[in-house]
Amino acid sequence: MSSMPYPYDAEQPAAECQVAQAPEIPTAVVSKPDFPMYEMPTLMDGTFSHLVEVLAEAGLRPIGPAFALHHRAPVATADLEVGFPIDAPLTDTLTLPSGYEVTGSVLPAGRVGWISHVGGYGGLAEKWGSFTEDIGESEEQMTYPFWEFYVTPPAPGVNPATLRTDLFSQLEPRDDA
Repeated sequence: MSSMPYPYDAEQPAAECQVAQAPEIPTAVVSKPDFPMYEMPTLMDGTFSHLVEVLAEAGLRPIGPAFALHHRAPVATADLEVGFPIDAPLTDTLTLPSGYEVTGSVLPAGRVGWISHVGGYGGLAEKWGSFTEDIGESEEQMTYPFWEFYVTPPAPGVNPATLRTDLFSQLEPRDDA
């Protein structure tokens, strides 16, 4: 699937909630504070349709699937980053044909909880709800940020029932970990 380290390298979807120690991963992202949720498709299309090409021109390459990372729970707006994990830190600002600016960021190191969703994007809210419940029942505490990896890229002709999205949330540190 990718050259991502554990726990991001799972070939099979995780049907049950998993807890793992994740390393920091450099990313190239479009960062949008207070971004209207109804404009999300425009942001995703304007970022993902050109970012790989612009990264290649800068000598960088994605090492995993596209993702969206949230710094707070979205309601009408979201504070988020959308982009790709990359093979080396991005130190310059790049501009996409859509006009969005791309900067370097990271997926944070630390304890994470994660699970997979297989199905259309319309089922993600329900999966996040059950994932949050599973984390609580396992006596873990979610913190920010949380993120989604779009493991199966959407494309014309792809059956939405086969789309895989891996959900991740940072967890509170534990003394016994």
